[in-house]
Amino acid sequence: MGCIQSRTSNIQALQDEELVEGEKLDLLNGGEHRDQDDINQVVPVFKEYSLSELKLATNGFSSDKIVSESGEKAPNVVYKAKLDNGRFVAVKRFSRLSWPDSQQFIAEASGVGKLRHKRLMNLIGCCGEGEERLLVAEFMPNDTLSKHLFHWDKQPLPWEMRLRVVNYIAQALDHCNTENRKIYHDLNAYRVLFDEDGDPRLSSFGLMKNSRDGKSYSTNLAYTPPEFLRTGRVIPESVIYSYGTVLLDLLSGKHIPPSHALNLIRGKNVLVVMDSSLEGQYANEDATKLVELASKCLQSEARDRPNTKFLVSAVAPLQKQTEVAALSLMGLQKVAAPTPAVLSPLGKACARMDLTAVHDILLKTGYRDEEGAENELSFQEWTQQVQEMLNTKKFGDIAFRDKDFKNAIDYYSKLVVMMPIASATVFARRALSYLMNGQPELALRDAMQAQVCMHEWPTAFYLQALALSKLGMETDAQDMLNDGAAFEAKKQNSWRN
Repeated sequence: MGCIQSRTSNIQALQDEELVEGEKLDLLNGGEHRDQDDINQVVPVFKEYSLSELKLATNGFSSDKIVSESGEKAPNVVYKAKLDNGRFVAVKRFSRLSWPDSQQFIAEASGVGKLRHKRLMNLIGCCGEGEERLLVAEFMPNDTLSKHLFHWDKQPLPWEMRLRVVNYIAQALDHCNTENRKIYHDLNAYRVLFDEDGDPRLSSFGLMKNSRDGKSYSTNLAYTPPEFLRTGRVIPESVIYSYGTVLLDLLSGKHIPPSHALNLIRGKNVLVVMDSSLEGQYANEDATKLVELASKCLQSEARDRPNTKFLVSAVAPLQKQTEVAALSLMGLQKVAAPTPAVLSPLGKACARMDLTAVHDILLKTGYRDEEGAENELSFQEWTQQVQEMLNTKKFGDIAFRDKDFKNAIDYYSKLVVMMPIASATVFARRALSYLMNGQPELALRDAMQAQVCMHEWPTAFYLQALALSKLGMETDAQDMLNDGAAFEAKKQNSWRN
């Protein structure tokens, strides 16, 4: 089996992601109590990714990685991706004609990327390479507000959770406003997502124009701010109008055109707009306050709408169950990764992080897993260049055998540069050498390169699991152990057949 051509350009050492401390929770703003880890959350600093990184993370923009609710039909498709440090992210891919000027795209994305807030799905990177225009953001694993509100499976979204949504989104918009990012494009139920704790976040993608020409709304015209229909321009007050439409969605549990809702409200049938599934969950006066707030937001004249600080002050006092976890309110649970049924000796050694045992197994295995694979180790032309390559491999293998891991890293690094088609085993051995040298980030990078060389090689997955465990990413480590065990079983079954 062949492997990608390896050169220093595509095996650069994994750099530690710079981190910035998340903003501390304002306990006065709605009285939320969060774990200290959440209050002091860290988010990677915004960076430019290479196209090769994001292609690898999305399996070449594979359709099975698409998480957009409209699938491939969405104008700008969103993928669930896994970066080479094991982090899951959302990657939004714009249509090719949206941003012809890559520098303009990168500048716009960089501006959005400076924002950091606990209520945002923060933007952590972009790519403007070639014809591609890609945004990278935190991944939210618990779906969109649209799904929980309109397409729920087990239970309708409870009242207290709907209150939390309006409160947290108001906080997010107010923060953006404070940071002079007053324009949010096409705020709707798809733009609100739920994180791993079940808490609602506002997608940072909406802070970015859909295209260079500033097209801002893709939703039904019945939900579009009146001034946008008149002028084609979005103003800060347009965002308030859209917040009002989301508020209507939450109150009614369905799409109600603002004009129809306002007619009902003016007719004093305030509670007629309320979702019947919420009966008994709310006080009428609280519902009335939110309906009236929606009415204020949906005023046809922009100047008559409230600002973001008014939104926060109006919805924060309505929160009642602030100490109840969001997952509990929504009837969801964090799903623990199942323990694989069968692990090979190498898998077990990686699971218990026994580096000595891993070394012994890799040493005994040698290069036999690559038998039949197209690699430079079988090169038969005895030129000076090939002789030098084989000598470098020999010295690296001796250093690895003798547990001289620093020299093993040096020799294997030279070997990787020399070989036009790299060896998965060399990457695996260098990965373990990095682990022995206290460099788990670089070890993870090499273990992933080994997987690129041999896509279904259990050893590559087990070593990734080991590196992820060293980095404290236990859930992802367990996933890798499961994947390794699955490919181990597949290989054994193929032998039996």
